[in-house]
Amino acid sequence: MIIEGKHYQNAYITRNIEKAIATFKKHADVRKILQYEGTTEVTTPAGRGTQTNKLAFIWVEDLQYEFIEPCPGGIVEIYREALPADDSLKFHHICMRVEDWPDFRARVDQQPFPVVLEGGNDALRFLYLDAREFLGHYLEYTWMNSERWSQVGGR
Repeated sequence: MIIEGKHYQNAYITRNIEKAIATFKKHADVRKILQYEGTTEVTTPAGRGTQTNKLAFIWVEDLQYEFIEPCPGGIVEIYREALPADDSLKFHHICMRVEDWPDFRARVDQQPFPVVLEGGNDALRFLYLDAREFLGHYLEYTWMNSERWSQVGGR
C-alpha cells in the first residue's frame, strides 16, 4: 500500500516565507500559525547530513498548510530544485500521519517509490517518497507522539 494514514497537510515551497504568510492570511480563515527556522539531520540517497529550512505551519480548521523556505547549504535538494522563479508559493507534497511507525516503515521497502528523505527522533519521525511519476508530487509520512502533535497545532 502506498497511500495510507491520515492526510493532514499540504506543503508548499517558496523563496520568501514572510510574503507567503502575509498573502495567505488575507485569503484564509487561519486558526493558528507556528513559525521557526530549524536544522535537522536527515538521510537522503546522497548520504547523511543536515538541512536547514524556514518553516511555517498554518492551520485552517484541521488542515495544516506547511510553507518551506530552504536555506543555503545542506544536502537536501528536493526543495531547492523545485523552487519557483519568483516569490510565489509552489505546491510540493502532501503529508499523512501514521499511528505505528515500525509497522509502516517495514512496508516502505516493499512499495515501488524511492525514499528520498528520512529523519526524526523519539518524538517525530518522517520520510518522503518520490511519487511524482504516480501523482506529480512527493508523499511525506510522519509519526509523532501526542505531545509533539499538540506542539505542531494538531487537535
